[in-house]
Amino acid sequence: MSRRVRLWLLAVGGAGLATLFVAAALDLPAFGGDRHPYGARAVHASLARHTANVIASVNFDQRAFDTLGEMTILFAAVIGCVILLRQTRDEHRDRPAPEKVSRPVRRHALLVLPVALLTGLYVIAHGQLSPGGGFQGGVVAATSLHLLYLGADYRALERVRPVGLYETGDAIATSAYVVTGLAGLIGGTAFLANTLPYGTFNTLSSGGTVPLLNAAVGMEVACAVVVLLARFLDQAVEIEEGNGK
Repeated sequence: MSRRVRLWLLAVGGAGLATLFVAAALDLPAFGGDRHPYGARAVHASLARHTANVIASVNFDQRAFDTLGEMTILFAAVIGCVILLRQTRDEHRDRPAPEKVSRPVRRHALLVLPVALLTGLYVIAHGQLSPGGGFQGGVVAATSLHLLYLGADYRALERVRPVGLYETGDAIATSAYVVTGLAGLIGGTAFLANTLPYGTFNTLSSGGTVPLLNAAVGMEVACAVVVLLARFLDQAVEIEEGNGK
């Protein structure tokens, strides 16, 4: 395909996309108006299914299939990074020497680590009740472990971060989300339909399948972030080329 043909295809595609954007913008509600039909329906559906956090209801119930796509993108990104950053034949591992850490940094990192970890787990567990959820809580929980790297050294981090275990957890969490969706088909409804009892409003057991899908996302995000940081840190700290660089 010549450069001229590619430019024509780009121009035609861009013109079509611009036309759709303009058509959508012209049909938007007036700025500052109080007519929000989608928002009103989302809130009504969330309250009807005993999910206090409307955002969680949208992500893990009303539009759970979209969230599966986002989860799959992260899973694919982790696989791509693992493949690209794998140790090659002309590289070897060299254990880094322990770095001297100042006492205030060590004290602060080791004190904040359990607080940050519990905060991440709390955000995941209460995703259907308050702002937050699996995506946010998973990132907080994963990054909290790396305070051990700042407060101690890389070897200490490696002892609590077996990468293979987190890779397995990433795959299990993604599969759990899909299996929960298949349960709806087995029960005679739609894929990822909310099939469990809705429970008592504003409690941890409320929301039907929302807490389960939220927990699966939290586990997947936490494991994915740990694996990603592990691969990048390995390249920066341990893996060296054959010539010692």
